[in-house]
Amino acid sequence: MTDDPWQIDRLDLDGYLARVGLPARPPDRKALDELHEAHVRTFTFDNIDVLLDQHPGVGLDVLNDKFVGRGRGGYCFEHGTVFAAVLERLGYDVRRHLGRVGDPATGPVQGRTHMTVEVRMDGERLLCDPGFGMSLVRPVALADGAESDQRGWPYRVRRTDAGEWELQRLREAGWEVGHTVDDLRVLPVDVVMGHHYTSTFPTSHFRSGLMITKHEDGQHVSVTEKTVTVRRPGKPTEHRELEQGELADWLRVLAVPLTDDEETRLLARVAP
Repeated sequence: MTDDPWQIDRLDLDGYLARVGLPARPPDRKALDELHEAHVRTFTFDNIDVLLDQHPGVGLDVLNDKFVGRGRGGYCFEHGTVFAAVLERLGYDVRRHLGRVGDPATGPVQGRTHMTVEVRMDGERLLCDPGFGMSLVRPVALADGAESDQRGWPYRVRRTDAGEWELQRLREAGWEVGHTVDDLRVLPVDVVMGHHYTSTFPTSHFRSGLMITKHEDGQHVSVTEKTVTVRRPGKPTEHRELEQGELADWLRVLAVPLTDDEETRLLARVAP
């Protein structure tokens, strides 16, 4: 046993690296970039277990079984917990952060229901964000005004007047705030509480509709129970209604490894 509150020893590091197709390497920026990209290309961002009322929680024992054992994805609290553990096991200097999704200037203020990971390396702070709907492909510098080309998608970081960090993405209408994270210390109980709220609160958007997204080569795909959206850098966004029975096809296209029972229950759960 260990006195580490995050219990990172419960992660099967060799199994994780085999799952994402990378070897273990000493910490450096190139290795970190490649690991982050491999993660978001391997695991979906999704809320499937929330909709099926079978979410196992955010402990590393159950997440190891889900991500490493089954190749399943999840949402931010799961991705962040797993990715932070991987990085720490590999020797990176890691911090965990919580934040608020959306822009409070254009919508209601949200709770601290998003989780990101920070790596400190060679005097630089780097924001890793593997568990967002439109995730970063690779880390971006956590510095005011820092910009990053994410495989053709421009992102930037802005320090707010309150001392928080905004992650923005350049869209057709200009820079859009994705989320804002703070520097407050995060404990495992904070992640448990955030997960409990987002997965059980009746009006949580994670309970109201399906979300599956994944970075693929040259594109990012988002699927709901009704629509599919494909984004490609520098090209118009493709958005259309799903045809009858097409959702099951997308589960295979995006390599979502559900059991037959899970797929049957999911399709019934989101049926009109």
